[in-house]
Amino acid sequence: MKILLVNWMDMENPMAGGAEVHLNEIFRRFVHRGDEIVQVSSGYKGCAEKGEYDGIRIIRTGTRETFNFAAPRVLRKLDREMNFDLIVEDINKVPLFTPLYLNKPVLAVIPHLFGSTVYQETNPVFASYVYFMERPIPYVYKTAVFEVISDSTAADIVNRGVNADQVKVVHCGMDHGIYNIDPLLSKFEQKTILYVGRIKKYKSVDVIIRAMPDIRASIPGARLVIVGSGDNLADLKRLAEKLGVSENVLFTGFVTMEEKVDWMRRSHVIVNPSPKEGWGLTNIEANACGTLAVASDSDGLRDSVKDGETGLLFPYGNYSVLAEKVTNILRDTELSERLTKNSIEWAGSFTWDECAENTKKIVDEIVPR
Repeated sequence: MKILLVNWMDMENPMAGGAEVHLNEIFRRFVHRGDEIVQVSSGYKGCAEKGEYDGIRIIRTGTRETFNFAAPRVLRKLDREMNFDLIVEDINKVPLFTPLYLNKPVLAVIPHLFGSTVYQETNPVFASYVYFMERPIPYVYKTAVFEVISDSTAADIVNRGVNADQVKVVHCGMDHGIYNIDPLLSKFEQKTILYVGRIKKYKSVDVIIRAMPDIRASIPGARLVIVGSGDNLADLKRLAEKLGVSENVLFTGFVTMEEKVDWMRRSHVIVNPSPKEGWGLTNIEANACGTLAVASDSDGLRDSVKDGETGLLFPYGNYSVLAEKVTNILRDTELSERLTKNSIEWAGSFTWDECAENTKKIVDEIVPR
């Protein structure tokens, strides 16, 4: 089978994140079964026009800002040359509306759509552009099959007008060779709260910082470690100084995979304060490393954290309740041990092999071999 992947970024892009890992983990397994996979993504500073990653041929065009304008010409030309059996469009930025100009079966992979949350990230003009570009999805992709990564995302796109029969839920996997417990390591002596992810305004990392004065009042030695990079970093540092907790907040910036896993293994709790996610993969990664999660009770995150079983949820944006939940975990050893035990078992149920196999079943229904 010849499959054309369309995603705004590829795995070698410095801004690549969970959506890119998700797509790559699935389709590198398609390569192993003998399928030919070509991916078209945006370019970035210093990139090569063509490349290969895990057996997937990469072609780059445009930039992060112009990809949706540059891609259609390249996609049409490629399809004329290779006559693809299937188009897989990963809709995690602005949709490229591939059904309008590629007369092939389409599998639309959706981690999550922004909806109104995009207004928390950028200026009203650009936010409105993204918001209204998402509106035609049910109509443009009316013959497509949608693969989503959580029940929350499924409900979201059905509420937007997508036929429920078009939607298939396939949970993300987990690389247990990377994310696991090291019996030789112990938790930090200093109570450590962790955030891992992009430092973007819409991720609402400020909520954790705002919770720190209350957490420090109850547990004076507690610290917050923020792992990741992004354009909201300077604002967060100023907020920490304003609240008088800058000495108790460590910003690591970008770290290697090994360093990231070490932070996950040795911290006491990971916090995800986002207003909306497709799934919340970092929660499960931390669980596999032996660290429970506290997350916003929001779309996607409530799918990856079972409240009171594998972790705790708090009302989005309510930093007082977040402080209370984190403090309870750091103080109550019995609660922490019970949730951690459950979260390790929960994380163990997710594998990329199963995720890819379920995707293969969908693909083989769309394009009978």
